[in-house]
Amino acid sequence: MTESGLNVHFSSSNNNWGTPQDLFDKLNEEFHFDLDVCATAENAKCKKYYSPKEDGLKQEWKGVCWMNPPYGREIGKWLKKAYESALAGATVVCLVPARTDTAWWFDYCVKGENQVYQGQVEIWRFKEYGAVSVGYYRL
Repeated sequence: MTESGLNVHFSSSNNNWGTPQDLFDKLNEEFHFDLDVCATAENAKCKKYYSPKEDGLKQEWKGVCWMNPPYGREIGKWLKKAYESALAGATVVCLVPARTDTAWWFDYCVKGENQVYQGQVEIWRFKEYGAVSVGYYRL
């Protein structure tokens, strides 16, 4: 990792970053999540979750959903699904990079309740650590 953390922001080798447990716990106290729509067995935050094999993009999202999507080129598809699921009645809280220069930010994030964190949030990927400016969005 470079000191600037650019590999976290722009690398496409592996875009799956885990949610810091303390951040999730704080949000879970408020929202009481039922489903993690984008997880693996190692990083799932809810008892019920969709793994890559199940492909959360192809599943129906109901109830109160947590989403920390892959931080790569596919992120727009995940936010579109979150937005459409919210229109259908789900509550979806998304932890995504604060990238105000992207189409997906303006297409979906600005339409929900926003909380952008000042500075950077430490995120993890097994034994790797990084930091990224993030926000959560309730759609």
